[in-house]
Amino acid sequence: MKMALELAERGWGHTSPNPLVGCVIVKDGQIVGRGYHEKYGQPHAEVNAIWDAGESSRGATLYVNLEPCCHYGKTPPCSELIIKSGLKRVVVGMRDPNPKVQGGGIKQLLDAGIEVETGVREEESRRLNEIFIKHISKGEPFVILKTAVTMDGRTCTVTGDSKWITSEESRKLVHRVRANASCLVTGVETVIKDDPMLNVRLEGDWKNPLRVVLDSKARLPLGSKLLTNEPGNTLVCVTEDAGGEKVETIRRSGAQVLVLPKSENGVDVKALMANLAERGFDSVLVEAGARVNTSFLRAGLVDKVMMFMAPKILTGASSPSWTAGSPPSLMSEAIKLEGIWAESVGRDILVQGYIKGGRLCLPE
Repeated sequence: MKMALELAERGWGHTSPNPLVGCVIVKDGQIVGRGYHEKYGQPHAEVNAIWDAGESSRGATLYVNLEPCCHYGKTPPCSELIIKSGLKRVVVGMRDPNPKVQGGGIKQLLDAGIEVETGVREEESRRLNEIFIKHISKGEPFVILKTAVTMDGRTCTVTGDSKWITSEESRKLVHRVRANASCLVTGVETVIKDDPMLNVRLEGDWKNPLRVVLDSKARLPLGSKLLTNEPGNTLVCVTEDAGGEKVETIRRSGAQVLVLPKSENGVDVKALMANLAERGFDSVLVEAGARVNTSFLRAGLVDKVMMFMAPKILTGASSPSWTAGSPPSLMSEAIKLEGIWAESVGRDILVQGYIKGGRLCLPE
């Protein structure tokens, strides 16, 4: 199953809105077939593995990190091919939360006399497909809030210098996370300060996420990279406070403009998320400053936090933090995370966790 999960990751950034799936076929203690879902609309992992194994599939065991599908979509059901191939046993990482499946694939296999084992490396399987699980279960994007800080929680110096807090390895990983996100959200203050590209800069063929800028008063500089480099892939979210002439100028640059209700902190982020859900986006990566981060957190919109922590200490109370606003008076009012794990990335530490009591729907 570990190998199946590793194979599944090869589809990273290319399978959305489908899940990441890898498959391994074993016979007499030997691997006879491997496959993964390479791209949306192309054959599923089980199909590729069975093709790879050929006649060796008969009497073998198939390992797959997600329950085989049992419905017709872009491709035929994998469950039917598994049955026809003569496999005797199937080991599944997790059940498919897709309403069109939800145990149906496993039932078909059992009815055909195939032995099925489930829940093998389930936690890893669920983490790998957290975006798919949330989107297929709730019809909402999975929201990741990413931040990079020093050990004392600062995002830059008092002069605004932030290049670079984290290591090259961490920044490369961020680009990989971007490659798997359908939207990237930032605030206009970040654009004014840093003039970022907010695209994927990795070797190979990668799709850039839609760049979404929260800009309640249409202050986005017309010479910014977001308006001069692929402006059609930039969505500028304004409110009624924005001047009509500036909004039209932004539109003429080629960017998309969306007028949303306003909140006390600017653009209503709940209204934004509802709009992105209607458009069918499955994931949102928030790469922003303290105000936008806090707006998403306090609105209960964040599913997962990714914090890159560099082995640096700025000291002092004046350097900006990654959140803003008035803090709660009681520790019991703090936003809590669960399912925490940490890993080394270059010289940094990456800490990740899910918002406790949040909206993430993970099947048992």
